[in-house]
Amino acid sequence: MFKDTPKDSFALDVALVSAAVVICLVAMVAMCGICKWCQRKLGKRHKSSLEAVNTPDSNRGRNEKKAIKLPTGNKPVNTTPVQGQVPQDDTDRRTEPRSSVSDLVNSLTSEMLMLSPGSEEDHEGSSRENLGRIQFSVGYNFQESTFTVKIMKAVELPAKDFSGTSDPFVKIYLLPDKKHKLETKVKRKNLNPHWNETFLFEGFPYEKVVQRVLYLQVLDYDRFSRNDPIGEVSLPLNKVDLTQTQTFWKELKPCSDGCGRRGELLLSLCYNPTANTITVNIIKARNLKAMDIGGTSDPYVKVWLMYKDKKVEKKKTVVMKRCLNPIFNESFVFDVPTEILRETTIIITVMDKDKLSRNDVIGKIYLSWKSGPGEVKHWKDMIGRPRHAVAQWHQLKA
Repeated sequence: MFKDTPKDSFALDVALVSAAVVICLVAMVAMCGICKWCQRKLGKRHKSSLEAVNTPDSNRGRNEKKAIKLPTGNKPVNTTPVQGQVPQDDTDRRTEPRSSVSDLVNSLTSEMLMLSPGSEEDHEGSSRENLGRIQFSVGYNFQESTFTVKIMKAVELPAKDFSGTSDPFVKIYLLPDKKHKLETKVKRKNLNPHWNETFLFEGFPYEKVVQRVLYLQVLDYDRFSRNDPIGEVSLPLNKVDLTQTQTFWKELKPCSDGCGRRGELLLSLCYNPTANTITVNIIKARNLKAMDIGGTSDPYVKVWLMYKDKKVEKKKTVVMKRCLNPIFNESFVFDVPTEILRETTIIITVMDKDKLSRNDVIGKIYLSWKSGPGEVKHWKDMIGRPRHAVAQWHQLKA
């Protein structure tokens, strides 16, 4: 009865297409608004482009906890909602209208930057090194006023040598006295050593024993250089029932003497390509770490010339008594042909002289093409300025 004109038919088609487009857009916004998984995975993967929107992953992100955010002040801010306060979660964001797709992307990108790629606790746990365990026992004989320590064994020690093993031994202290120490025998090439050695502190009143801390330090013995620390254990004796022998298994922790400032050393290097020599001048040190119980040290410096992994030649300075800022001004000349210069390393070790026991290492410096940034700079400056003494301060390292 009625016939549609072409104009009315075209208007109807446009209306139908527009309605379909609106329905699709509403569905897309609704789906994205309820998709917490998408937003979490975007934050975890830390991507700043649109590729992250369609990145597949497992369902692991649905149960993850929010990480603590660290603002510029480096103070942790807990993101857990306060009781009585309206939480700002994804539900609120679902109800907000999106003006465009770009607004949605910008919102998700900003959340991405706020979320941490992983909690600090997980990161620390994964990077923590297993240093092994040690078994020992302690006891006190009241009749003879003798404190007894027995070092039994250690298990799962880390390898410190290039051969994939270690040569462990144990140092024993009763802190705060670090001057008098006892040592076990060295167990060659053994990561699960058995010592079964007993040490007696005779004539030691019980009242003094309970004021001490038993300190055990496990080290890897090195015949040609410093002994590498493996781990340590501390046991306050006032927390132990010494009326009977007590046996302990303790996890080894990183040695505390490997941390903190050890001082600095000023030295110069001079390379002579004509004579094929390197002259090392040990000038002075400052703010050295006190290694003796009197709050001082007796420092001297050892200089090793190494070719590849082989120690070739050693020289050392005189000992400076009771001094933390010694002046040495001693020079040493080493023959180094040009063809082996890139495989050469100079190891400088500042030592504390001890008459009654093994000398202690205060700190080390490795000078070569492949050392730390400061050491490499000094080495390159030496090569770049032949026949000139190039001086530089170096921080001593463990």
